[in-house]
Formats: sequence, structure tokens, C-alpha cells
Amino acid sequence: MPHSSRDTPEGAGWGHSQLGTYRSLMPARVEKLSWLNPRTLWAARNGVLASWFGDPTGRTRSRWVEQAVAAGAPPDAIVRRTDADHFSFMVIGDTGEGDDPQYAVIPGFLKVSQGTDFAVLASDVIYPVGSTDDYGTKFFCPYQNYPAPIYAIPGNHDWYEGLQGFMRVFCGAPPPAPAARPRPLTRAWLRSLLWHAPRSTDEHRLAQTRALRSEPSQQAVQPGPYWAVDAGPIRIIGIDTGLLGTLDAEQGRWLREVSRGDRRKILVTGFPLYVDGEHHPCAIEGGGTVDAIVRDPENHYVAAIGGDIHNYQRYPVRVDGGRTIQYVVAGGGGAFMHATHTVPRVSVAGVTEHDFRCYPLRGDSLAFYSRLYGHRLRMPRFFTLTEAEALAVVAERLGVPPVRAQGGAVRVTGRIRLVASLLGAGRRPDRKARFRLPVRKLYTQLFSPGSATYSPPFFKCFLRLDVTPAAIRLRCHSATGTLDHELDPPVEDEVTIPLS
Repeated sequence: MPHSSRDTPEGAGWGHSQLGTYRSLMPARVEKLSWLNPRTLWAARNGVLASWFGDPTGRTRSRWVEQAVAAGAPPDAIVRRTDADHFSFMVIGDTGEGDDPQYAVIPGFLKVSQGTDFAVLASDVIYPVGSTDDYGTKFFCPYQNYPAPIYAIPGNHDWYEGLQGFMRVFCGAPPPAPAARPRPLTRAWLRSLLWHAPRSTDEHRLAQTRALRSEPSQQAVQPGPYWAVDAGPIRIIGIDTGLLGTLDAEQGRWLREVSRGDRRKILVTGFPLYVDGEHHPCAIEGGGTVDAIVRDPENHYVAAIGGDIHNYQRYPVRVDGGRTIQYVVAGGGGAFMHATHTVPRVSVAGVTEHDFRCYPLRGDSLAFYSRLYGHRLRMPRFFTLTEAEALAVVAERLGVPPVRAQGGAVRVTGRIRLVASLLGAGRRPDRKARFRLPVRKLYTQLFSPGSATYSPPFFKCFLRLDVTPAAIRLRCHSATGTLDHELDPPVEDEVTIPLS
């Protein structure tokens, strides 16, 4: 088994490892997506407008579902597969930037996914706005050699063009009839004046790119933006959390219905329920939360996997009856990396630092961001921290031993501590941070690694789940963009989930 980031710096992708072969898979012309570009931010404005003037996705989603049922989709939105009791599937989240970080994942993903029966894309299939015309380079091309079906749930970015690209590709659904015009001088009318409308689809281009995944074995039958898949001894339930990370009342009723029964269940959601040391239970319109459904012992959930945050985190939460539910963040499939070094010392729902796992390690995340800040601010000598320095200062701030063994003692200087503070490195909960959390978030959002890193390490990841009647083995594999990790992707985390 290859070394992981928990073992050596080389296992994290640092050093002078040979560049992988992923660039040979990329189209000749690749758009470099930048979240610092005002045009990109303006195109992705619908989330902000929904928070100001009301979220229309519930009504739009209902129209999509009604149309799908009228076209023959099962009313209960359940896909009943014929997998054996022993089967495997992949989960990969937040994939579709279409540039180096996405394609760097593909060789390792194809290697690890051999023998799996299907894959699930968990949130944000296409950046920046879910356009149908972007599916060629950001979905069909990268996954053309994955031989099995792919199911998907939409993220907020897939909703920025009303879910039209997502529904067209995964459900074969044409656009629904236009909604009635809102009354003038209402919040909905104000929203409509600024709303980003879907662009027209290049039908010839879409037909050409569909041919890249045209084998019968690659086809999936997906009934809508939310669904359940019965496979072997488990039920996998994918929910659509729309623009703002909530469920409409209609989908909430459906979720309660498909969650009943003795079959063990895994939830896949666009927004994680536990992330960055915090609990986000996900409200349902009309009352209740998604996590209350997951925790209900009558529903027999064993895991909840969420995208949206571009890294890996795992929280084993003990709930009523002595059960443990694995809450996982799995959004590291291709978009820029969200920092882990800003995660404070974990103490939530009985989960402590001893139980918590993340990738990249906080120290590697801090070292990565220090290089980024040093480059952008043209102060590399001041900002740049070595991997050893970053690991040491994170361990000091959290009051825990370094996760990865060091070759020797590292002296943590005032400069190192200052850089860690400026970059928002997490502190112990019993100590006051120098900067309040919103300020730290502002720093990492303003200087996010989008369109800044086109060479390893990328710190991407994906999951493989192997299911038997007795247990599920969940493994998180890393993808750094180096050749050795393409040939044998390291396992960054592994847990066995009992089904008894």
C-alpha cells in the first residue's frame, strides 16, 4: 500500500514527484475558471438573489418532477437495481471545473473504480452555472472511460441555470413550460429583473459529447433531481438541496416516506450535515430537519455523505440506541480546494479530535495556502511555510501532537505563528482567536485557490464503498496529480460500517 499524507510528505504530494499523465486526457482547449473574475461571479448571482428576494427552486423543482412523472418516471423516484448482495460503488463530489484539478483526479478514479457497479456525483456537477454546453468538457469527456452508470444530485451551481443542463443530461427532460410572470413591484418581480436566465443549448454539440458515454453499460435511469437507489442490501438516497441548502415541503414528505423500513440507508446530499466542526441539520420547509430523519432509529441510516465543501472530513456521531452514523464531507472531486487548516479543534456531537479525520491534513492545507498567499501578495519569503513548519504550528494551536511524524524538531517562530493567524488557522475552543471566524472566511474566500494552482499537489479525493450483507467498507483515496498516485492512489481514511 502506498504511503499517504499521514505517513510522509511525499505521500501528500510534496517534493519532486513526476507529473502525472492526466493532461493527456484534457481537451486541447481548456477554459481556466477563476472565481476572482467578476464575469464569473455575476453569472453565478442567483444564489445571492434567492437569499434576498426568496428562493424559487421549490416551485421549479416541483414542475420538473411533475414533468418527469408524466413522461414515465416512477412516482416514488426509486431506482430498483439488480445488484448482488456484494457490490461496490464510487462517490465523488464537486467535480466540474473542467481544468487541471478535475482531470488530475481521473486516472486514480479509473484505477480505484475497477469492478464497481455505478458511481454517484455528489453536488455541483458543472461549474460555474450548470450550463448544458459545459457538459462536454466537464462531464462526458473526463468520465468517458468509466464503464458503469453515473447517478448525480445537483448542487447550487447546477441550479444557476434553473437545473436545465442537469435535467437534460441525467433525466432526458426538456425544459418545462415557462412559469407565470410575477406581479409587478413584488419581491419575485424584483428577483426576475436580475435573474440569470439559461442560455440556449447547442444541440449538435450536445449530441457529439453524449457519444463519449454512449455504451449501454454506461446508461443510468434517473427519475429526477432527487432519487433513491435500491442496490443489494442498502438504499442510497440522494436529495436536492437547491440554491440555499434546504428542502421544500414536497421533497421533505418524499424523504420521510423513502426513509422508512428496515433496509440500511446512506444519504447523499448537496450540503453536508456536519462540516468544519459545526452541525448543519438542513431545514425542511414546513418543519423538521433532514438530520432528524437521518438520526431516527426507525429509519436505519448508517451514513450521510455531503458535497459542496471541497475537501474530505468525517465525523463518527453516536446517536440514540448506541448506533454510530458516519457523517462525511466528500467534495474534493475536482474544484479548487477549501482549506482544512481553518477548522478549529473539533468538539461537536461527542466527536473529538481523536475521532475526526480530514484530508488534506490541516498542516498541508496551511502550507498550500501560504504558498498561494506568498505568490499573490508577492511576499513569498514572509508567507511561505514549509510542510514541517505548518504541521508544527497547527499542532501547537490545536494542542494536539502532529499528525505526521517529523524528521526532527521544528522551532515555531513568531513569523510562523503570525502567518498561521493571518491565514485563519484554527484554534482550540477554549482560546480566543485573533480574528473572528467571518474574517477568516473572508480571507480564504478572497484568496481561494481557484485558477491559481495547475501543478501538484492538488489535494483532491474520492470515495469507494464496498458493500456486503454485513458491512460497508468506506475508503477515501487521494489524487494529487503526481504519477505515483495515479498508478496507486493512497488511502487517506478507511472505516468499516456494520449493517447488523
